[in-house]
Amino acid sequence: MREGAFLMRTGRLYFKIFLLYIMVATGTIAFYGNPDRSAIQAAAAARDTQQTEAAEPDSEGGPVVDTHAGKVRGTRSESGIYSFLGVPYAAPPVADLRFMPPRRHAGWDDVRDATEYGATAPQLPSGEPLAGLYPNVMIPGDDYLNLNIWTRDLNGKQPVMVFIHGGSFISGSGAIAGYDGSSFARDGVVLVTINYRLGADGFLWFGEGEANLGLLDQIAALEWVRDNIEAFGGDPSSVTLFGESAGASSIGTLLAMPSADGLFRRAIMESGTAEDAVSVDSAKAVANQLADILGVARSREAIAEVSTARLLEAQKKVDGDQGLPFVPVIDGKTLKESPIAAIEGGASAEIDLMVGNNSEEAFLLFAPQGKMHKVSKLHFYLAAYTLRVPALKAADVYYNARSDARDVDVVNDLITDAKYRIPSILLAQSIPNSYVYEFSWHSPAFDDELGAAHGVELPFVFDHITSQDWHAITGGVAPQELASEVHRAWVNFAKTGNPGWEAYTADKRVVKMFGTDSKVVENPHAAATQFWQELSWEGSHTNPNAGLLAAGIGIVIGIPLLLIGLLIFMWRRRKKRRQPRKRDALR
Repeated sequence: MREGAFLMRTGRLYFKIFLLYIMVATGTIAFYGNPDRSAIQAAAAARDTQQTEAAEPDSEGGPVVDTHAGKVRGTRSESGIYSFLGVPYAAPPVADLRFMPPRRHAGWDDVRDATEYGATAPQLPSGEPLAGLYPNVMIPGDDYLNLNIWTRDLNGKQPVMVFIHGGSFISGSGAIAGYDGSSFARDGVVLVTINYRLGADGFLWFGEGEANLGLLDQIAALEWVRDNIEAFGGDPSSVTLFGESAGASSIGTLLAMPSADGLFRRAIMESGTAEDAVSVDSAKAVANQLADILGVARSREAIAEVSTARLLEAQKKVDGDQGLPFVPVIDGKTLKESPIAAIEGGASAEIDLMVGNNSEEAFLLFAPQGKMHKVSKLHFYLAAYTLRVPALKAADVYYNARSDARDVDVVNDLITDAKYRIPSILLAQSIPNSYVYEFSWHSPAFDDELGAAHGVELPFVFDHITSQDWHAITGGVAPQELASEVHRAWVNFAKTGNPGWEAYTADKRVVKMFGTDSKVVENPHAAATQFWQELSWEGSHTNPNAGLLAAGIGIVIGIPLLLIGLLIFMWRRRKKRRQPRKRDALR
């Protein structure tokens, strides 16, 4: 019992240290309750009576489109793709609107310039080595609840895809150049990327007022799309929501939120789950901890008086529930129950779903830090302990499945399954028309060690593998044939609800494996899947990135600290034995 208590205490200590390190390194609504909602709906009805006309260039020479808030001027590329950047979808969430649900934008009288990206949500800059791996951008300004649009036909009725970026709910934006939507527009899709509130601004909750403001921002953006996208050649009745990491987890939560009903028809979740929302008590504990760190009263009003810069610095010191602290909360109003429970109960049963993961998600923890060669079987047991699974049985299953693999490969398999693949399967089994994929292309970055790590699929999805923005993650040698195949599957799904392979069912577990030799496989990783089924695993309900970090504690710093502690203990014990007893010394 004492040994178990020791492991639990040291495990929590390692996690806090590791979490602080990663936070520094990664630095990854229907206008809810808004009295102006009726005005928005009235404006939408009025606009529906007007005939959509082609955008005409103004005196500045760019295409101009009329939105409910005012006219915007974009650009047209040499290839014929129109883009409109930094278009506001809600009022700036500052001053009296800070920590409040998104509100209608006041609009503008003149033609608004939309030729450059707008402001991005407040966040800390990324640290090395991950800063050079995943592109990010920070643009100052208050009007950061904005979105970006790419389209090839302003008069068409094309399917729409809305992308929600990842970043562990604390970083990222829709203004990242790697998320340029030109390839989607080229293939007949109107592509939209969005910003939403991050960190405490988006997910702080003391148990009063509106919770999940970052998710309500996403819903406000979807409402804007519903009411305005037709002017950009999009079909508001054919919207596909897709996202990666925290963006995918956002979608998993939106599937369970009543206020998101009817705003999208299809969803694609890349390396994210429907299991990261926390309890009321956990959210309150995080909020109280942040207030104490800042030295202010435990209230939303007191936090709202704190400057953004000071708030961001304080966020780094906050501990979360098994992971990053600022995540969705099951508040009983905006989110009535855990997302996976709601989905299993029939929520979003009419939604077409595509969900999947990368085969080496956990390599993001090890390859950039040069830790791959340091992983041993001991780390597998610590990872199993952290994930709360029977270590000996897990080792038997995973090592037998890959007898010739390195320890780091087997450790990755366990973490990837626990935090991504198995939750994806559970989700797919809960929604009738679901498709499952796995991305396995091995990136040669970081001395050929990055592999199919977390996020490596993104340049393929956006068909931008030659872009310098993605060079660090692809190594500059990604195959165009695979990029075309992946991108085409995403586009086909948005257009038809079928990406090009059979749907996934409990009886026929069909999975599309994207890689150098892409193929459709039935029930891959069968032994591991059976292992989790026998455990009656129902998910850990943690942030996917946070769970990945928790499972990697031992690999990165846990075992070294444990060994150091053991050596100190043995040294002290030996020293004590050598010292004479007090009564003997007095003789």
